[in-house]
Amino acid sequence: MLDHKSTQPFTQAEYLGSGLTSQRVRDRLMSLLYQQGIKNLELLEVMRRVPRHLFVDEALNSHAYDNTALPIGYGQTISQPYVVAKMTEALLQNGKPEKVLEIGTGCGYQTAVLACLAKKVYTVERLAVLSAQAHLTLQRLQIKNVAFQHGDGFAGWPEHAPYDAIIVTAAPEHTPPALLQQLAVGGQMVIPLGKQRQNQTLYQIRRLREDQYQPHTLEAVLFVPLQTGVA
Repeated sequence: MLDHKSTQPFTQAEYLGSGLTSQRVRDRLMSLLYQQGIKNLELLEVMRRVPRHLFVDEALNSHAYDNTALPIGYGQTISQPYVVAKMTEALLQNGKPEKVLEIGTGCGYQTAVLACLAKKVYTVERLAVLSAQAHLTLQRLQIKNVAFQHGDGFAGWPEHAPYDAIIVTAAPEHTPPALLQQLAVGGQMVIPLGKQRQNQTLYQIRRLREDQYQPHTLEAVLFVPLQTGVA
């Protein structure tokens, strides 16, 4: 596990990795994502650079660049790289957003990817321990354009609304009304919807006008449930 008592930046050796966390292995994963339909080259370059192995337990380092979700503790997961890429690419369809709201910080990997592509990222996590760990990891990576909140994702972060883009990394059964209201006109949200352990669908929702939203189905997915409250 990462030494969360240390606030020193990661060393170059830690950042670059070796063996199954080396750049060659990362390049292979990016080639696979491209073959699977991810065509945004800037996004692929960002994901090639962001060291996914620093967001998982050391015991899982050898699987950090497998195209699969991995456990991060507390019943949560780091999303499959393809899903991270698919969701992020959907948010970039209208160009780079100025301001992004992320619901479900988790380990902070998706947050780091977004931070390399947007001017400012606001991220909300209901589990205090995960929020603190993600904050420290991004601090050690010297990523400085992210604001963290320990809070209920269903409420969003209204103080900084509206957002050009909203990404939700856990699945509610229905789109939270507060998130729809915090999306800017012309902005878009990417969100998985559905019941736990049942069919879930990834949607891209565009806000056309104050009172009009346009949903677009992306694909079938499987996410942990979005839960209310904080812990």
